[in-house]
Amino acid sequence: VQLQASGGGLVQAGGSLRLSCAASGQTFYRYYMGWFRQAPGKEREFVASISLSGSGRYYADSVKGRFTISRVNAENTMYLQMNSLKSEDTAIYYCTASSTTQPSNWDPTGMDYWGRGTQVTVSS
Repeated sequence: VQLQASGGGLVQAGGSLRLSCAASGQTFYRYYMGWFRQAPGKEREFVASISLSGSGRYYADSVKGRFTISRVNAENTMYLQMNSLKSEDTAIYYCTASSTTQPSNWDPTGMDYWGRGTQVTVSS
């Protein structure tokens, strides 16, 4: 599986962006999916993850209520809708996939695949 993240950019605080993660191959529906992010000088951190069907969704406390993760298995695509963006959301966002790691415990060491990342910059 190859993952390609897109949709990043520069936005003012309070604005919105929608990230997409397109997956190659025919087995997208077999993978739990999620997002991590890494800001300059900081460690990589969990953002959100989603179950195979999309019914189970998990969020970091820092984005809960502002971000929404979703997936469309028929389109091999995952999304991250980001609203009410803050300067502290500035980071490179990576989409990830795992066939075994449960989305309730989305650990970077358990990922099978990583996308190349998309830059999100929020100006205050």
